[in-house]
Amino acid sequence: MVLDSLGKSLRGVLQKVARGSTIDDALLAEVARDIQRALLQADVNVQLALDLTQRVRRRARDEKPPAGAGLREFLVRIIYEEVKGILGPDRAFEVKPKRVLLAGLFGQGKTTTAGKLARFFQKKGIRVGVVAADVHRPAAIDQLEQLAKKIGCDFYANRAEKRAEVIVREALARFPPHVAVLVDTAGRTGIDPELVAELARVREVLAPDDTLLVLDAAMGQSAGPSAAAFHKAVGLTGVILTKLDGSAKGGGALSAVAASGAPIVFLGTGEHLDDLERFEPTRFVSRLLGMGDIQTLLERFEELENKEEAQKAAERMMAGRFTLRDMRSQLDSLGQMGPFSKLMSLLPSIGGTKLDDAQLEETQARLRRFRAILDSVNDEELDDLHLLKGDRIQRIARGSGQRPQEVRALIRYCETTRKAAHGFASNRRLRRQLERQLGGGGVPGPGPAP
Repeated sequence: MVLDSLGKSLRGVLQKVARGSTIDDALLAEVARDIQRALLQADVNVQLALDLTQRVRRRARDEKPPAGAGLREFLVRIIYEEVKGILGPDRAFEVKPKRVLLAGLFGQGKTTTAGKLARFFQKKGIRVGVVAADVHRPAAIDQLEQLAKKIGCDFYANRAEKRAEVIVREALARFPPHVAVLVDTAGRTGIDPELVAELARVREVLAPDDTLLVLDAAMGQSAGPSAAAFHKAVGLTGVILTKLDGSAKGGGALSAVAASGAPIVFLGTGEHLDDLERFEPTRFVSRLLGMGDIQTLLERFEELENKEEAQKAAERMMAGRFTLRDMRSQLDSLGQMGPFSKLMSLLPSIGGTKLDDAQLEETQARLRRFRAILDSVNDEELDDLHLLKGDRIQRIARGSGQRPQEVRALIRYCETTRKAAHGFASNRRLRRQLERQLGGGGVPGPGPAP
């Protein structure tokens, strides 16, 4: 997960609150020190961290919990609200056919981000055209063309033209109105009059709906002044922070950019084209504190290529008719939704704890072994796992390159999943709770077991 070290430290603070015998001044002082230490290690500005912890202590002493809430729950809420406060308000970024201008300094990951943003639009069902308007760096044009081919979107460049605004005008004439147009522009080592003038000319031709600044999170707190300078020069509607997954300074970049007045709208969280996610402080802090982000998980499900098949598998599982074929479908869906570690960060932690890296790797390795085994199961066995005995298990083990024990573990896993889901669906009280959480959509009732 992004900023995993900060999240781990803050979850440790919440555990300390949960274990404390009383919420007194001594505990509040200890909690404040732990929060300060966690924020400073994530490169958050010293004064910002100090102000935040002072507000936590003051609110915990002066405010009264709402009716029905205990002191511990109230203190957790205060910590959540104050951490969220330093990241700015939630900002909406509408995904529709529109014109987007990407700006930034040299080496910030702008061209790669153009490809990621194009992929993001595509997953929402929108046709995209990318424009190579970096006339100073031929390699950027080649890179953007390769990215466009990889994701299958439209691409326009004119290598003979050295005026970025002319290239943009030509591209707009070629792309139909229902296409989202993303323009990749040139960067500099710093903000200078020449860069600002070129961006102004491109903006005049493009008339963008959004002007997004791409910043490397490794800049830390210095990302804030850079965002403020661009905001003043070209009027930003949003900032995309890249390389947040590998940056120890990510907390500093997030808080500093938010304080600059330029809203953060996306985070780059990895090297792959799908590693771009909306930035919404409410969801981000919920994940950071181990409270989960079910909404993002549901959005990932909506993007599945075989969403209907996955839905049917889930319904069959709840009805007690779960087969190996259904399990294969769900494992395929899980693979489409992204790395297992990122999916786990979207789920609420149990008791404030998360699986460590070793546990996550072992779980992911086991799921890979299960998927290999399922490739060696024939159609008859996929629909009736009770056939898997003796010689069949030996045959599947040889065909998948796994041990017979792993095949038996898969069978036990499938049986346990089916029985657990069937028992849950049979529990009327739990079903009513889930229906309320899902907005009354209903949960399939139990059916006859196979």
